[in-house]
Amino acid sequence: MPALSRLAPLLLACGLAAVLPAHAADDDPRVTHAERSGFAETGRYDEVTTLCEVFARRHPDAVRCTRFGTSPEGRPMHALVVTRSGAWDPAEARRRGLPVVLMQGGIHAGEIDGKDAGFLALRQVLDGEAAPGALDALVWVFVPVFSVDGHERFAAWNRPNQRGPREMGWRTTAQNYNLNRDYAKADAPEMQAMLALVEAWDPIAYVDLHATNGAQFEHDVAVQVEPLHSGDAALREAGRAFRDAVIDDLAAQGSLPLPFYPSFVEYDDPASGFEDGVSPPRFSTGYFPLRNRLAMLVETHSWKEYPVRVRITRNTIVSVLEQVAAHGQAWTRAASEADARAATLGGSTLPLDWKATDRARQIDFRGYAYTRTPSEVSGTLMTRYDETTPQLWRVPLRDEIVPAATVELPRGGYIVPAAHAAWVGEKLAQHGIAFLRLETAHPALPVSAFRAGATTFGAAPVEGHQRLTLEGAWRPEPQDIGAGALYVPIAQPKARLVAALLEPQAPDSLAAWGRFNNHFEHKEYMEDYVAEAVAREMLADDPALRAEFEARLRDDPAFAASPRDRLGFFYRRHSAWDARYNLYPVLRVEVAPQ
Repeated sequence: MPALSRLAPLLLACGLAAVLPAHAADDDPRVTHAERSGFAETGRYDEVTTLCEVFARRHPDAVRCTRFGTSPEGRPMHALVVTRSGAWDPAEARRRGLPVVLMQGGIHAGEIDGKDAGFLALRQVLDGEAAPGALDALVWVFVPVFSVDGHERFAAWNRPNQRGPREMGWRTTAQNYNLNRDYAKADAPEMQAMLALVEAWDPIAYVDLHATNGAQFEHDVAVQVEPLHSGDAALREAGRAFRDAVIDDLAAQGSLPLPFYPSFVEYDDPASGFEDGVSPPRFSTGYFPLRNRLAMLVETHSWKEYPVRVRITRNTIVSVLEQVAAHGQAWTRAASEADARAATLGGSTLPLDWKATDRARQIDFRGYAYTRTPSEVSGTLMTRYDETTPQLWRVPLRDEIVPAATVELPRGGYIVPAAHAAWVGEKLAQHGIAFLRLETAHPALPVSAFRAGATTFGAAPVEGHQRLTLEGAWRPEPQDIGAGALYVPIAQPKARLVAALLEPQAPDSLAAWGRFNNHFEHKEYMEDYVAEAVAREMLADDPALRAEFEARLRDDPAFAASPRDRLGFFYRRHSAWDARYNLYPVLRVEVAPQ
């Protein structure tokens, strides 16, 4: 990469000058391997264990080193609890009304900026060089590396479109889960441990530290926050204030921050511009608004040198601490009010998904000169950037966000039959969702059922699941409910999360992730020769049915040409038909069962 190599020394020098404190002692055990190497390298995971213990030992008034989980390969998952308030456990933090901010690095362990920037910021904050007084006003929970096994799949070029460090970890876990697709479904043990940490501390803000993929341009960081387009309407004000304050701080420090993820609308074509949006709850910024909490996604630009990315991430962390210290109590009160409002959402219309409209505005974007020419390698049109020639792009941005799908919530809640109560109850508990177990049977309970009129199974697996898209509607249909079923009330603070998991058409529902696919597979059947005899009997016994069948033959050529559909016409009307086929096995009630 000749063009990249020419820029490396200049970027490295600028980054180091802005990052390294002038008086950092070489023998300070709190200094990371990354810092000692001039941010050419990053340390291995055992350094996290060492630093966690060192900071706790050197700063007993401000740091506790905790272990909140164990990875599938047996590594400890560390979190540092940092505060000078004395609130060392979640109950004490709540009693004192202290806001909690949880920051995690290394959810994609090749994007490890957050680990090294976090330890750098931690040392500077503890030494009074950054965010003075912040630790008196908040609790900072810092997870240096989320995907700890992925971190140790260590090699050069694990991130081929990223400048440094020299070696880094891998995108997925040892079980090949992408944790940044796992917040809602929570398959991975690491995610289940993180959700338990979140449930314990209930952070007002969750900060997710990444390095982006993508094209080459001058902008060096993107900062997105939700709720801002989605979630509780009143809490969006806090989300916007949080995002704008951090972006202003970064701009004042020389960065070129963006308030949207800089991914082109059309792959590899800068002229197509950008589209803002709301991520589904498999991602952190889609998940935490469903809990009525703030989520910030920080994406440094992968083509900036590692020292530059660490400096920007460090600046972001410090800004977040300052903002949460100053406004966290007010935001926490706003979140509590949002909790109360969420508990009254029953019977209202709720968005399940979001989209950008076609309406676009033109923006100035700081890119580089580029060409788009056919490639002799791939045979397709390819973009080539010239980083020596900055260029202002005038491109469209679609940032008008509206609901893409909505649902009218039940006034009561959801019924999960006993056959699925164990695993669904475990999943709900992982998210801190309240539910009750019905100890007695409820025959002919007035419920609404969702029957799918069309089903589309994913052609390829996603995260080990065959995803499912359902078309259909809820309709009143009394059902016999056996003892041991679960009742999940909608009247609870996490009502939005309840709907996200249990509404079958939500983008990251349990149904969408294929957890109920068995119920949409046809298991029983009628032999054709039996169906022939049944059809003749039904035609002879029911003149109205005969008229309906003949009209269908006359008016629907595809039906008339399909022996399967013609026999199925009668089978579906026969008592042998499986009444549970295409029936979503979670029901809705308007009144809580007694």
